[in-house]
Amino acid sequence: MSEHEQPEAPRGLATVRVIAMPADTNANGDIFGGWVLSQMDMAGGIAAVEQARGRVVTIKVDTMIFIRPVRIGDVLAVYTQVESIGRTSMKVHIEAWATRFITHVQEKVTDATFTFVAIDEQGRPRPIPRQIPGEEAVSAGALPSS
Repeated sequence: MSEHEQPEAPRGLATVRVIAMPADTNANGDIFGGWVLSQMDMAGGIAAVEQARGRVVTIKVDTMIFIRPVRIGDVLAVYTQVESIGRTSMKVHIEAWATRFITHVQEKVTDATFTFVAIDEQGRPRPIPRQIPGEEAVSAGALPSS
């Protein structure tokens, strides 16, 4: 599959859904890329907080390419999947998909990998707790064991 071909389905867990409103548009009438980025950052933050079990900060966004515009009335769904976990940081793959107004066609509009760092109450990096054996990794997109 080439870089811009549509995959069959979103990757990860649906973490945020929001409707694109007129106040979110740029001068061309499309939704601001910064608005989409902020929705992705919020969704990634939710996944990272669940994984870290506490405060996190975004420190990096890797290779974000806007594939298609988001338009007024589209429902933006943001999907997250924790890709890797280090001692104090983690990488979260984030995809944004638009369900088009009226047609209900779902299209991927962008994706990126965000890096988050777990922090303590003083804002200093802290270790990310390790998964407890038998505990489901919901934010990581893991399926429960049968």
